[in-house]
Amino acid sequence: MATRPVVQVALDFLNLEQALRVAREAVAGGVDWLEAGTPLIKAEGLDAVRRLRAEFPDKTIVADMKVMDAGRTEVEAAAKAGANIVDVLGQATDETIAECIEAGANYGARIAVDLIAVPNPVERARQLAKLGPHVIAVHTGIDEQMHGKVSFHVLAEIAKSVDVILAIAGGINSQTCVEAVRNGAGIVIVGGAITKSPDARKATEEIRQAIASGQAIVSELFRRVGEDALREVFERVSTADISAAMHNAREIEGVRPIKEGLRVAGPAFTVRTAAGDWAKPVEAIDHAQPGDVIVIDAGGKPPAIWGELATHSCQTKQIAGVVIDGAIRDTFQIKRMGFPAFARYIVPAAGDPKGLGEMDAPIIVGNCRVRPGDWIVGDDDGVIVIPKADAVEIANRAQDVLERENRIRAEIDAGSTLAAVVELDKWEKRS
Repeated sequence: MATRPVVQVALDFLNLEQALRVAREAVAGGVDWLEAGTPLIKAEGLDAVRRLRAEFPDKTIVADMKVMDAGRTEVEAAAKAGANIVDVLGQATDETIAECIEAGANYGARIAVDLIAVPNPVERARQLAKLGPHVIAVHTGIDEQMHGKVSFHVLAEIAKSVDVILAIAGGINSQTCVEAVRNGAGIVIVGGAITKSPDARKATEEIRQAIASGQAIVSELFRRVGEDALREVFERVSTADISAAMHNAREIEGVRPIKEGLRVAGPAFTVRTAAGDWAKPVEAIDHAQPGDVIVIDAGGKPPAIWGELATHSCQTKQIAGVVIDGAIRDTFQIKRMGFPAFARYIVPAAGDPKGLGEMDAPIIVGNCRVRPGDWIVGDDDGVIVIPKADAVEIANRAQDVLERENRIRAEIDAGSTLAAVVELDKWEKRS
């Protein structure tokens, strides 16, 4: 171990060539250790470790095997492939972990124990310390990160409890790496903040700089958020990013923006009315909160239940936008106002205010159910609904999609093609 904190990059790719391209950039930026991540080993086998060893003979190579059983066999295989450090799961039995440590001594590899998903990580760390691992890693898994979870407090508690080198993984970037070191990390494991950066060298340099200076460098991306930052993320990502994050969820079919280039994001204030009855939609403006998106089930039919004056009223109340499963009119004026409006039909004729329907209750718009407080995001591709209960996870997963595509775009700009970057032919389904 070096006296300064070690920066380790987790190469969690499915394609080896893609991983090697990022590894080269990260090494140029000053990364210390290179990790063949679990997805990479599962996709490419231990050839991933062999290639890293061959190309970077002077670097420490970590094989994230996540050993759960057959410790001797797996450690031997990884060590012979060129790994200096092999990861075993903290959930494995003491017998397996002890076997890994003994095998590591025989084959010249150190053992890191990963506490991912351990129910009581502080107590387990104390138990593990007695077995003699070289590293204990505090790890917030990707799926946990998507729910806004972090592990810095756990790291600090473990640092008080054991005399073992500690690593931390999960949500580390140029902003959080300083906190990680302050809480006791001797090894800072960075994933997406390097691997998904358009410039992995620069990203690595910034992390090294932040750790050396003790001053965090603000990171807009590569961080996971909670409820307090949902609007920030949903205003940044596209409906396509969100759809991908929701396993290709569909938009509200048939509802389109009245003007290109306008985006909307906010919690839904729901309205149900009859076709052409504009009373409840207009009343909703008085009840909705600033930043809300008014979502109206108007039966999917004309005549119009919304126009210029309703829009003007919305703007004075700072309502974020309107989504109408029905008809809108006065679109020339509404476009000039720059107000995000989405509708199924544009017509000149308005209906009458009869007062039918209700507000702030579950509704159906097109093919989608919308509940009060669900998040609504709309752009040129259409409107998508994110259930309130899933909003934090979907926001983080959508940002992850954006980050990954930023990296792919940079590789295309450097002279590659989409098919080449993702090695498309390799992953096509074979009959």
